[in-house]
Amino acid sequence: MNDNIHPYTLEVSAAPKPAGHFHWAIRKNGKLLQRSDRPQASESDARKRGMAEIEKIFRGSGGERR
Repeated sequence: MNDNIHPYTLEVSAAPKPAGHFHWAIRKNGKLLQRSDRPQASESDARKRGMAEIEKIFRGSGGERR
């Protein structure tokens, strides 16, 4: 996927429990659009899953951005 995901942003943060796990959140123009419901085992995994969700958003409207 292209690195240009504007107006979306992907935030990855440490999960409070279990220790060492991470969550992701997708924002559109700063407003929360979607977030992970399960902690990911690593920061890299969380980033990959979040980017996969952004790709679904882009494809959801026939390849055009919403």
